[in-house]
Amino acid sequence: MPYSNVASRPISVALVQMSCTEAKEPNVEKAVARIGEAAGRGANIVCLQELFTGPYFCQTEDHRHFAAAEPIPGPTSKALAAAAKKHGVVVVGSLFERRAPGLYHNTAVILDADGSQAGVYRKMHIPDDPLYYEKFYFTPGDLGFQSFPTKFGKVGVCVCWDQWYPEAARLTALTGAEILFYPTAIGWLPDEKDEFGPSQHSAWETMMRSHAIANGVFVAAPNRVGREGALQFWGGSFISDPNGNLIAKGKHEGEEIVMAQCELGLIDVVRTHWPFLRDRRIDAYGDMTKRYLA
Repeated sequence: MPYSNVASRPISVALVQMSCTEAKEPNVEKAVARIGEAAGRGANIVCLQELFTGPYFCQTEDHRHFAAAEPIPGPTSKALAAAAKKHGVVVVGSLFERRAPGLYHNTAVILDADGSQAGVYRKMHIPDDPLYYEKFYFTPGDLGFQSFPTKFGKVGVCVCWDQWYPEAARLTALTGAEILFYPTAIGWLPDEKDEFGPSQHSAWETMMRSHAIANGVFVAAPNRVGREGALQFWGGSFISDPNGNLIAKGKHEGEEIVMAQCELGLIDVVRTHWPFLRDRRIDAYGDMTKRYLA
């Protein structure tokens, strides 16, 4: 650490990049097993990909898929809580939440290392693109942007489409988050991959690395992998330090656990050298709440 007065706070972060089958239970069992494996390799915080309990069902608008949703707490969040407690790790899991009849969210649950629920985050930005028909299923989140104190640091969580919005990253960081997690389900349309694939992937990664730099935080994004329906999920899960450097990166094909050591003490050092939070002109940003200014 460049400054002797900055306390060293190293933690190990793991991202589970996996493929999914149709049945829910095998996916949950696989995720729980991966949590145990990551903990065995020294992980302190383990984050699962978006909607890990099954295939990415939002490729079509089909009322039958609502049957897969569950409450929080519910069977899957309880299984994750048990794994967190058993292995002494913090777990971030992305679930299809049934909040009430006719009211559903794309929700991340954060379990502390003792198995207690540290909090939930409901996805705020909901896409409606070809093969990503999420507005049919999910109500936009109403809990705002938050971070959650855990045994191993203050965790901020956004979900997939949120990752494109600097406002979401900034507001989450301003609540004290030290690591921003982005559980993700993003992939290529196979007939577009050759022409647009490298550019699409680069934009995705660059956007989140910019959040790390602008806010002086670690950023970690676990993504799905494998072919599901018309989508080829591109994997590439990664962890960035507060300078935007990639400190761990997954492959585009195949399951793996992506891990990195994150020195949380680095946040203070980076923010001291790049004092973006200090120099923000909070008196001049009122128009940010308007849709468009021209």
